[in-house]
Amino acid sequence: MVGGMLTTPSSPRRFAHDHRTLLLWTLGILIAIVAWDAGGQDIPLARAFGSGNGFPMRDQWFFVQVLHEGARRLGWLLVLLLALGVWWPWGVLRRLDMGERLQMAISALLALAAVSVGKNLSTTSCPWDLAEFGGVARYASHWALGVVDGGGGRCFPAGHASAGFAFVGGYFALRHKAPAAARWWLTAAVLAGLVLGGAQQVRGAHFMSHTLWTGWLCWTVGWLCDLGALALRPRLAALSLANDPPHAAS
Repeated sequence: MVGGMLTTPSSPRRFAHDHRTLLLWTLGILIAIVAWDAGGQDIPLARAFGSGNGFPMRDQWFFVQVLHEGARRLGWLLVLLLALGVWWPWGVLRRLDMGERLQMAISALLALAAVSVGKNLSTTSCPWDLAEFGGVARYASHWALGVVDGGGGRCFPAGHASAGFAFVGGYFALRHKAPAAARWWLTAAVLAGLVLGGAQQVRGAHFMSHTLWTGWLCWTVGWLCDLGALALRPRLAALSLANDPPHAAS
């Protein structure tokens, strides 16, 4: 990068190979999640943590106050820091130009929005709402669109896991200028999403498939944001030249 300008992949062939690889990863993960759904693994796993008397860990302090409330606040704090970092970069963001920093912030916000919209449209209830676990609802697949299961609904995909998974889009923004940091960022986001989703699984708030679909959705949103940023690259380059300091070369 010179003078804050955005760079492009070294050749059209490399660009095509890069995104073909990402497409294969995206489809491979999708197939694995569909296989989990088709195998009906949600209920057996939920039974490991709950029974007809409910989920014993539902109100456990660490799961509620740290892994739920605390993690949710931390996630929004990181979103705020990424947004501020568009104009006042910090840490690894200093290695990116303004367009790439904007991509990181927008991809996180769009991932959170996509999960939130899905939840609000969903008629799927949470495990703790099911009669098998002390609730009143009957089990219905989240792909049984429009089927009301008798519970509160709005439980698919997993909203809380998105507090970690939403940041996987940062991998795409970082990978060309800071590949090592990109891998660490992706690992941290995926682990955070799995830990937060796992905590909600133990509490009875979500099935594992809810968490897995959230991760895939956030990954896909991040990749689509990357494709959009590439299409807008000339405009973003002009934005970077107008706003980045002259010494931002790397």
